Amino acid sequence: MARKPAPTNAPLAATLRKVERSAGTLASASVARMEETLPWFRALPADQRSSVMLVAQAGIRSLVEWLRSGGTAAGTQEISDEVFAAAPRTLARAITLTQTVQLIKVTIDVAESEVQALAADGEEDALAMAILKFSREIAFSAARVYARAAETRGAWDTRLQALLVDALLRGDSSDVLASRAAALGWADAPPVSVVVGRSPGGDHTVVLHSLYRAARRARVEVIGGVHGDRIVVVMGGATDPLATATQLAGAFGDGPIVVGPAVPSLDQATESARAALAGFRAAPAWPAAPKPVAADDLLPERALAGDPEARRALRHDAYGSLSRAGGGLLETLDAFFGAGGVLESAARELYVHPNTVRYRLKRVTEVTGLSPLDGRHAFALRMAMTIGRLDPAT
Repeated sequence: MARKPAPTNAPLAATLRKVERSAGTLASASVARMEETLPWFRALPADQRSSVMLVAQAGIRSLVEWLRSGGTAAGTQEISDEVFAAAPRTLARAITLTQTVQLIKVTIDVAESEVQALAADGEEDALAMAILKFSREIAFSAARVYARAAETRGAWDTRLQALLVDALLRGDSSDVLASRAAALGWADAPPVSVVVGRSPGGDHTVVLHSLYRAARRARVEVIGGVHGDRIVVVMGGATDPLATATQLAGAFGDGPIVVGPAVPSLDQATESARAALAGFRAAPAWPAAPKPVAADDLLPERALAGDPEARRALRHDAYGSLSRAGGGLLETLDAFFGAGGVLESAARELYVHPNTVRYRLKRVTEVTGLSPLDGRHAFALRMAMTIGRLDPAT
């Protein structure tokens, strides 16, 4: 005995069959409308326009499945994100979310314009309402797809930035630095300097987001990475690195913030990074240091901590300059420091007039940029003289 066909209980059953038969025509009409109304769509390469056609066809098929499963009823099921899986990833990178919304709108407009032709008698209003609900679900699906893409891209960018900072700290070649910076869209705006400070803790993405928000307010380019309990930040375009670091200070945790010297480009930023890291390690020896503080202001502490670059700078720039200047400047400093900073006592020790001592101390400031009358500068000068005499041949 022949079996009778099962009754069709799906809503809009008659309409559904007509929509199924017209699926290809609707997709083609949608793409044709896109070419007519969207100038940017016409400018897409042929392969990307073909990918949009695949997405349109997948969308029409999804509408059919949605109608078949009872999507017009209350408690509508969420549209599957597989609608957008038909397109290659390159299309998501080429088309923005705003443009995707425009494509969806054109497709829905085409479907709505065909309601009278697609709907069975008496089902026109129901089909129009179903298309309206379906368009909402598709829009939410597109938003989810782009949100996940943004999260993935953000995680990848964070990883790339960490690799770039690692390359800087290791002193990798300029080609490595340039390729990784280019992948991040880094605009090599001079000067470039490196800032090191304590991380506030918590999720690295949140920490770096706070840093980037502060950088946008300061109008500078930054690349940052969290390394253990430290944040290492490369700043570009900061004409006054110390002042800019002050604007970024809120993104750092407690403790010192050390700013490396400015260099002309990212290729030379390793020098700034080394100075900033050395200063960060030595900063606890100067509890009253300003925040942020320049790495060059920590030369004495860095030298005591074993930083060879700080020793070289003190020996060459301070001690060497005094030696080359002559005029009894080194002897005057010895007497001045030996007298506990009492000018008259230093003059008696040298058998000269106190005004002569004053003149020589002024010359020391002119030659080195360090004033013997300032306690902090006096400390740096004494350290430079000690290092210079311990290693005079270098």
